[in-house]
Amino acid sequence: MPAMVGSVTRERYDELVKLGRDWVATMSAVQWRLGDAAGEIEPMRSYGGSNPSGTDALFTVSEALRMFAEDVGLAYSTVRDYRWVASRWPKERRRADVAHTIHKILASIADEQERFEAVNNPSPHPRGGPARWTHDSAKRVVGWKVDTPESVQEKVDAIHDLATDDGVAAKVATDFLRRPAVASKAMADDTARHAVNEAQFDRFRQQVQFVHEEAAPQLARMEHNAQFMDLVAACTQFAVTAGRIVPNLRGEPYDDAERETICRGLARVRAAVDWIEKAVTRGEVDLDEQLQKLLKGSGE
Repeated sequence: MPAMVGSVTRERYDELVKLGRDWVATMSAVQWRLGDAAGEIEPMRSYGGSNPSGTDALFTVSEALRMFAEDVGLAYSTVRDYRWVASRWPKERRRADVAHTIHKILASIADEQERFEAVNNPSPHPRGGPARWTHDSAKRVVGWKVDTPESVQEKVDAIHDLATDDGVAAKVATDFLRRPAVASKAMADDTARHAVNEAQFDRFRQQVQFVHEEAAPQLARMEHNAQFMDLVAACTQFAVTAGRIVPNLRGEPYDDAERETICRGLARVRAAVDWIEKAVTRGEVDLDEQLQKLLKGSGE
C-alpha cells in the first residue's frame, strides 16, 4: 500500500506541490506587476505630500486607484495592498522563490535593511527539509499571531483570543480546574490563588447578604427581637469568618496537637449549633451536664 497524503499518493502529492509552487510564482509575478502599475498611476507619497503628476484637482489617490481597480476587475483594497507591498520591495530586492504574500507580511518590518535581510533568511521548515518560508514563520518574525500555534505561549494566546467573553472564559476555566494536575499548577501561582480566594469570599458575602434579605420579613414581624438579632449576628459572624479563613488553608501543615485543638473547638461549635437549633425549633433551652462541660471545653 503506497503512502498516502490525503486522497493521493505521496508521489502525486509531491508532483502537485511542484506544480503549486510554479502557480504561486506565476501568481506572485502578476501581483507584483499590478502593484507596480498602481504605483505608477499613483506613486506612494508621505502624508500631506503633493501628487508628482500634478493632477490633484482631477483625481485623489483613492479615486485613481479605485478607477484602476474597477477597470481591471479587482477590489480597490486589493490593488491598494499590491501598491503598498510593491513600494516596500524594490525590484532587485524581491525573491522569485518567495511568495508575494510572504513579502507582504515581511513588508511590515519598519527598518529597510532589516526587511531586506529577513527575506533572505527563512526559518527552518516545520516538517524538516530545506528552510522555506511559511505564513506562520513570517508572522513570527514580525510578531503577528500565527494561524497554527505551536509553542505554549502561542497556544495560550489562541485560547485567550477565543475566550475574550467572560462567560466563555469562566466555562473554560471551570473545565480546566476540574483536571487535578491543572488545578494544582494553577494554585501554585500566588496571583491565581489569591484571585480564587477573593472570588470565594465575595461569593460567600453574597450568600450571607441573600440570607439576610430572606430573613428581613421575619425581622419585621418580630419587631427586631433582640435575641433573634443576636442569634442571626452570631451565625453570620461565624460563617463570614470561616469564609475568610478556610480558603487560605490550602497547603497549610498542622501537627497532631494543632489538629486536636481545632477538632475540640469544632466539637463545641457543633454542640452549640445543636443547642441553638433545639431552642429555636422546640423551645428547649436547658443544658445537661455533659453539654455544659463540652461548651466550657472541660469534657468531650
